[in-house]
Amino acid sequence: MVPMDDNGSGQDRERGRNVYLALHGGAVLPGGPMAERLEVLVDGGKATPGPPLGPALGPLGVNIVEIVKAINDKTKNFEGMKVPVTLLIDAKTKAYTIEVGTPPTSALVLKEIGLEKGSGDAGKTRVGNLSLAQAIRVAGMKTDAMQGKTTKSRVLEVVGTCVSMGVTVEGRPAKDVSKDIRSGKFDKQLSR
Repeated sequence: MVPMDDNGSGQDRERGRNVYLALHGGAVLPGGPMAERLEVLVDGGKATPGPPLGPALGPLGVNIVEIVKAINDKTKNFEGMKVPVTLLIDAKTKAYTIEVGTPPTSALVLKEIGLEKGSGDAGKTRVGNLSLAQAIRVAGMKTDAMQGKTTKSRVLEVVGTCVSMGVTVEGRPAKDVSKDIRSGKFDKQLSR
């Protein structure tokens, strides 16, 4: 187990660095017994059996390579980004559950358009353009984390994020595209 400071902040006192994992006893696997809870921040699609996963999983006696492969399969859409992953592991049966968090919508939009950051002045300065297909892809990645129940409503959330980032959609201001989506202009593309 990684040594944590008294308040559990993730600051490793010996080495003076941030540690992106924590083990917590007492988690319950869905429909099952007590389990170990492991929270890690991994590179999307590129987790390795090395730190932080290997040293934390080793003492639990689970198949580390199998778990790393499963994590990589679940995070491959977030390649190039840090992705929060929670593992629930039953120490007796070695059964595990992987829960993958998602990066913020703004980070996914920036990845799609190939930029480091959004506009500092979104009302006046435009920094990039997102196609409708890219907005649909981002909405698909965030399905579980978004409020919207339909593809249309989730794409509206992504387009709304573009407004505050200074990103155009389909070469037009994001607010205008949002109005078009609401009016049904893109229903054919959004029904796929």
